Amino acid sequence: MKESLKPGIMHELRFRLPESKTVPHLYPEAPEFQAMPRVLATGFMVGFIEWACIQAVNAHLDWPREQTVGTHVDLSHLAATPPGLELIARVQLVEVDGRRLVFEVEASDGVDVISRGRHERFVIDADRFSRKATAKAATAKPV
Repeated sequence: MKESLKPGIMHELRFRLPESKTVPHLYPEAPEFQAMPRVLATGFMVGFIEWACIQAVNAHLDWPREQTVGTHVDLSHLAATPPGLELIARVQLVEVDGRRLVFEVEASDGVDVISRGRHERFVIDADRFSRKATAKAATAKPV
């Protein structure tokens, strides 16, 4: 982590919402999702906000050796967003506690605020993290 990784870092990310990020695409295997409206899925909204937070801090890390992973999400989903609208995430790093990062976030779709909340990420060593995940997978019992 670089000395510049401090509270106050702000970032904005924009993304035109495609059909592929709507509820029926979240789990195509789930018939319940297939019957739901074609609007931004909450799961994809969370990923979009994570993306903005990642971009906010990458320049302040030894990227790609150091990366961040999400550890806590506390977000509202306030309004439906149909495909074609532009998503806008505005994030601000508000706390750095060792390797724990806390962001305040807000997202809109150009018409409504669609989300507000907080998101926590943790700075990891990507190689070490991957080795641990691989070792864990090797201990899994076949289903």
